[in-house]
Amino acid sequence: MRILIAAAGSRGDIAPYTGLGAELRRAGYDVALATTEAFAPLVRDAGLEFRRLPGDTRAHGGVTGRRDLMRAAAAFITELGQGFADAMAGGTDMLLLSTTTAPLGWHLAEATGTPSLGVYLQPAAPTGDFPPVVTGSRSLGRPANRMAGRFALRMADRVHEQAVAQLRHRLQLRPASPSQMRRRQERVNWPILHGFSTALVPRPSDWRTGLDVVGNWWPHHDPSERLPADLEDFLCAGPRPVLIGFGSMAAGDGDRLSELAVRALRRAGLRGILQAGSAGLAADGDDILTIGDVPHALLFPRLAAVVHHAGAGTSAAALRAGVPAVAVPVTADQAFWAARLAALGAATDPIPFRSLTAERLADALDQVVKQQRYTRAAARAAQQMVTEDGAGLALKAIQQLANA
Repeated sequence: MRILIAAAGSRGDIAPYTGLGAELRRAGYDVALATTEAFAPLVRDAGLEFRRLPGDTRAHGGVTGRRDLMRAAAAFITELGQGFADAMAGGTDMLLLSTTTAPLGWHLAEATGTPSLGVYLQPAAPTGDFPPVVTGSRSLGRPANRMAGRFALRMADRVHEQAVAQLRHRLQLRPASPSQMRRRQERVNWPILHGFSTALVPRPSDWRTGLDVVGNWWPHHDPSERLPADLEDFLCAGPRPVLIGFGSMAAGDGDRLSELAVRALRRAGLRGILQAGSAGLAADGDDILTIGDVPHALLFPRLAAVVHHAGAGTSAAALRAGVPAVAVPVTADQAFWAARLAALGAATDPIPFRSLTAERLADALDQVVKQQRYTRAAARAAQQMVTEDGAGLALKAIQQLANA
């Protein structure tokens, strides 16, 4: 069976599917991952077939305002939709669709009769348990949370309107709006697996049938891979350091953030590792090392704490390692994950990116490193995550769908 996983966004939106795809390939499936060109090496390194989707989120990397973010998302989705059908040309027997690609993939599934399954990295369905993840706001109470969740879906439908209209025209399907298609999927209880841990987000009790939380899909990395020699030497040369990195966020802010990070580390009396990322963090010194991309699974267990942008993948990786965090959310769903970490007790209160100063970061680091309650909370979450088998449950759901 040929399985096509379709995903789009930043690196954190793609990397988990390399691990899921590799697990499915080991189970005997032919697996392709359709995403944008920037992530072709990531896909191929996992032993998966790469299929190209148009568009590049990096073109909108500096956008943070909500209105500008909506405009940028609509432009990206419209570009994505223009080439989405081509990704199935190599042959597809089953579609696995991410939060971003599902509102496009539903139409391809309809046109071709291909069975499909949602594989989401964020909770998107309305619930009374919490407000929609894109708002990052505090709970409004159960009725208002559900209302806000429905409103967020309507906003997502607006983002997809033009792309869906063009795609249905190309597929020679009768017109149907994104909201009509979404309601149709909800009526038939279209199955969605959520690839995050119940340690962070337990399954809401008011979700419909077919929505399940299965545990994380961890990014693929070669089991023989080791940390670079200079990083290994640095880790062994003194007390556990703190990692500071913002992943795909904060492009153009590298100089300011690097200076701020160094001042915070020195003020807190801690050794530090700066992960360059899209911001281009960099600093030199006996107590500071700059690195590029390395697998979280290898590095994080060796750290005292992680300062990060609270992307879903990085948040989960720190918890999996039993390491406390200081979350500095920048945009989108990051404030949601930052709040979940803090609620668990595995992170300090979030520091919004625009409010970040060396003094605030130093105080948070002093707190999270010296007060063991943060480490204990992260360790408890890690113990729960060990019991979850996200890839195994996804494999079981795929087998059931294939036999239906």
